[in-house]
Amino acid sequence: MLNVSQRLIVGFVILAALMAVMLVTARGALASAGLAGLAGLLAFAFLIVGASTIWSILRPIHSLARDARRMAQGDLDHRVAWSSRDDFGVLASELNRLGSRLRELRDTEAGRKQMEFQLSDAVLQSIFEPVIVTDSKGHILKVNQAAEEVLGEAARDRMALTTTPGGDKILNAIRDAVAMQKAVATEGDAAMLPLRIGKQARSYRLRTTPMRNADGHLLGTVTTLEDVTTVQDTDRFKTRFIEVASSKLRGPLLQVRRGIYAMVQGFSGALTPLQTDLVSEISTQAEKLDDLMSDLIQVAELDSGKRDIQFEKVRPIVLLTEARDRYCEEAAEKKVRIEVSAYADLSLIRADRRAVRSILDNLLSNALRYTPAQGEIVLAAEEMKDYVQFSVRDSGRGIETERLSTIFDRFNAFSESGTGMGLALVRRLVETLNGQIAVESRLGHGTTFRFTLPVATVESVSHPVEVG
Repeated sequence: MLNVSQRLIVGFVILAALMAVMLVTARGALASAGLAGLAGLLAFAFLIVGASTIWSILRPIHSLARDARRMAQGDLDHRVAWSSRDDFGVLASELNRLGSRLRELRDTEAGRKQMEFQLSDAVLQSIFEPVIVTDSKGHILKVNQAAEEVLGEAARDRMALTTTPGGDKILNAIRDAVAMQKAVATEGDAAMLPLRIGKQARSYRLRTTPMRNADGHLLGTVTTLEDVTTVQDTDRFKTRFIEVASSKLRGPLLQVRRGIYAMVQGFSGALTPLQTDLVSEISTQAEKLDDLMSDLIQVAELDSGKRDIQFEKVRPIVLLTEARDRYCEEAAEKKVRIEVSAYADLSLIRADRRAVRSILDNLLSNALRYTPAQGEIVLAAEEMKDYVQFSVRDSGRGIETERLSTIFDRFNAFSESGTGMGLALVRRLVETLNGQIAVESRLGHGTTFRFTLPVATVESVSHPVEVG
């Protein structure tokens, strides 16, 4: 396809050829009349006029094309200079107006983006907690002033974070959030980041959240450090108070239970039927109070670090069978079946036997409390990669949905007859053993508690080999 210039040149050549043919034809007639010089002059004049006409057409086209190219390359301040009012002048005027409109749009868009950037930066800087923003590869893009105050120069340097106390946990959380593309949070005392600002030591809880675009593609992560120093101090005070109060109350409670026992045995004389019922109820409530204080003391010991955890290799089927045997008599009285569902050759777990016993006892006693006669409780275990998942499933009434989110909280009102302190203890024990716990339940469909414990690593043993 020929462009405009080529078309004009080709047309001019064709027209010149036709004129040459006509001149040759008419040459004889002009020569006989003595006008041969006039014929040559006319041919030359035709060439001059044709060439100038083509140039007058091509020159403004080339000029306008050059101006349009400059504007297309981003030079929107360029103006097309054209004074005539012909069609080329109209085209030049429209190009100038188009450039002005594009320049306004560019300035408006740039201003909007600049405003958005300044606003987002101001929001980031106004956040009281330290915030670190990274790209999809985990490289640090931006930090707020709070993060700079806490981490110093390491806040902007990924390599410097590796040598900063707590920096490895930050990098690991960012890496996990990028890899799993979901929020990663640290929970528990072991996950706290102890950082020192000047002479003050602070504790932070870490949370990393991925950022995605409208299509769901990962853009980067936002890491927040929540200062929990005051919360930890308050929690330590509460733990100490609970520990002291529970231990001080056990003495008076023991005397109460001794008095109740003496009355039940008839040491204080025969009891009327009404007195017998009252003493029985008092004995039941005293036993519940003793269980509550025992749980409180255990939680306090865990929180204060006084509980000595002895890790050893334990076989899951043994733990489940022992738990069933401890409660088989109570279950038989309530006409509830307890079944164990686990393979005998499951991998050994690394755990504290006493702690696992407390976990299973609390879960099993709860299941018995809420499972009606002719019901069933299943103790199960299955291996899942690097951990073993235990479950305690009952066919009881179930738990209301609104209670599930707080069921492991301390002093949660689990029911009219329970304190929920046992479940708080269960959660603390599971976390201390490097596991996780969850609950599933629907009213009328029973409840299932699941918790995981890590598989014991296999230690390689080298044996000497005799040669010869």
